[in-house]
Amino acid sequence: MLHRLTRPALPLAAAAALVGGLLALGAQDRAGAAVPDTLALTITNDSGRSDPVYLYDLGTQLSSGQQGWADANGTFHAWPTGGNPPTPAPDAAIPGPAAGQSLTIRIPKFSGRIYFSYGQKLVFKLTTGGLVQPAVQNPSDPNRNILFNWSEYTLNDSGLWLNSTQVDMFSAPYAVGVQRSDGSVSSTGHLKPGGWSGFFGALRAQQGGWAGLVQTRSDGTFLRALSPLYGVETGALPAGVMDDYVNRVWQKYSTQTLTVTPFADRPDTKYYGRVSGNVMNFTDSSGTVVTSFQKPDADSVFGCHKLLDAPNDQVRGPISRTLCAGFNRSTLLVDANQPDTRTADFYQDSVTNQYARAVHAQMADGKAYAFAFDDVGDQESLVQDGNPRQAYLTLDPLG
Repeated sequence: MLHRLTRPALPLAAAAALVGGLLALGAQDRAGAAVPDTLALTITNDSGRSDPVYLYDLGTQLSSGQQGWADANGTFHAWPTGGNPPTPAPDAAIPGPAAGQSLTIRIPKFSGRIYFSYGQKLVFKLTTGGLVQPAVQNPSDPNRNILFNWSEYTLNDSGLWLNSTQVDMFSAPYAVGVQRSDGSVSSTGHLKPGGWSGFFGALRAQQGGWAGLVQTRSDGTFLRALSPLYGVETGALPAGVMDDYVNRVWQKYSTQTLTVTPFADRPDTKYYGRVSGNVMNFTDSSGTVVTSFQKPDADSVFGCHKLLDAPNDQVRGPISRTLCAGFNRSTLLVDANQPDTRTADFYQDSVTNQYARAVHAQMADGKAYAFAFDDVGDQESLVQDGNPRQAYLTLDPLG
């Protein structure tokens, strides 16, 4: 699965193109039984919280390309035309299950998100370009003090892709699951016991400004931690937080070759990187330069974009994915052959993505989407099936 960073401030069409549309890449050639037009999704509230839960199924209808929402029966509703300034969106909230209870809704063939919030409904607005989603890195966002989170999914003719994500923030914990055609159930996303407080404790104790990612209510209640990308963009995390590591990588590969084998199923496809000045050039086996990267800054590393842009092609994108994973996990100095998929090598340098390190450390199965290409080496928190019987979303306790 190719996961892309989702930016909550973007209209949903952009988010869907970056997330769900790419979830299905390569899936269309998988043969399987017919996938129904809607699929049962059971939401179980194991949070232990007494406040009401609100659910939202928002995304892009795959058959029409229209943006909209689905009600509890899986019926699609297109968004009306928005305005400038943005206008309030129709109330798409589905009342969720009380603590200790479950609710089953239907989800349509969609590429989008399942949002859930505690205590208050989320505020959504519409621009002329589509839906504006919560952007809590902005202190004036109306959702700033609401405890909420979301899962991402694509349901299409080739099956279901459903993941938990911390690409944009770590917040209210949950797990996802799927019942397969043979009746077995696969799930991922649960925290370890004490994982909620363990994550925030680790981030707050980390030197170098990482504690600035944590957002709380005025009474000190934890709400979330922003991703380091948003930390850099808002000044909550120093912009030069990755500079030392990047400089060491650049120095190493000015005299050595970095070999990238981006496709696990194509081990003979290799690219060779060498640094010259401020540029890392990659050549193919014939010695032809196929792509080049300027020395990235922290923004590019954490977002896997800008100077580490990853187009949906067969050369630059796969190389960039590999570099992005290597920078975030700090494996590029450990092994000159990438990707390094040995988890014992991850996050061992003193300069690394400490947010991603803390997220993975608190996951029960070690799997998470803590940055955009965390699926390199199969480290992502994803369930997928070509002929799903049912999907699951479990709201877990905070601590």
